[in-house]
Amino acid sequence: MYYCFPTIFCVLACLIPTAAISAQDLDSPRPIAGIDTVFIEEMTWMDVRDAIRDGKTTAIVATGGVEQNGPYVASGKHNFVLQATTDAIARELGNALVAPIIKLVPEGSIDPPSGHMRYHATLSVRQETFESMLTDVVSSLAAHGFTDIVLIGDSGGNTRGMEAVAEALTSQWKGAPARVYHIPEYYTEDMYSCEYLKAELGIFQQPDECRATRNEYHDDYHYSSIIATVDPNMIRTNQRIEADLFSINGVALGPVEATIANGRKLVEYRAQITARAIRAAIQGQ
Repeated sequence: MYYCFPTIFCVLACLIPTAAISAQDLDSPRPIAGIDTVFIEEMTWMDVRDAIRDGKTTAIVATGGVEQNGPYVASGKHNFVLQATTDAIARELGNALVAPIIKLVPEGSIDPPSGHMRYHATLSVRQETFESMLTDVVSSLAAHGFTDIVLIGDSGGNTRGMEAVAEALTSQWKGAPARVYHIPEYYTEDMYSCEYLKAELGIFQQPDECRATRNEYHDDYHYSSIIATVDPNMIRTNQRIEADLFSINGVALGPVEATIANGRKLVEYRAQITARAIRAAIQGQ
């Protein structure tokens, strides 16, 4: 039985069973060239099929969040960061594509509100919902022929769910061609380290300790500069300049061109860390 809204756009789809799709249909040649992207959602199904056949059998599943980030940074902070870093990681690996970013994650109890849920704009899902979503996404990728599926998270609160899903599927998939890995290094090896900012970029935040610098605004130079590479409006560049508030933790964010340039260096730095960890996890399977 097939369910479909009674519109002209789905009448034909409702009449054609999935089983009727032949191997010949699935092997049809791609009629046009693809575009330069590593994001699955920007590709056609033929683009993805051909990329897998050409050896791009690693898939990156990234988890972000929608939460309060102080008065200056958009609630989708983690998702904007991942938009930049996952692209760089996939290109650094050379054999990877990026699944749609998981934007909704556990952010605290909904009723009564706790954690980030105490602030407007935060959206939370239950832990079991998060893990079910991850499981279905990873399983979908495996069904299409991806053999190495890696989970990375831009927020520490996502770790428990990613670890649980990776462990559960690793147990279930013994002997199967697909494997799943949680890559904590994306977060742990970089998120609380200021050494690159200091040594390579000459950025000295106050107070001089990374975890503390994020407490007041849930933001720091690291986050703001990477977000600026995606869209400077998401750190409210013009509004903060007009209000003479275009700085974070004692560090000026202007000129914005310099901040974007530093953000690109940070993206590349994080991509290299994560790509090394992914290769090590796959080789040490």
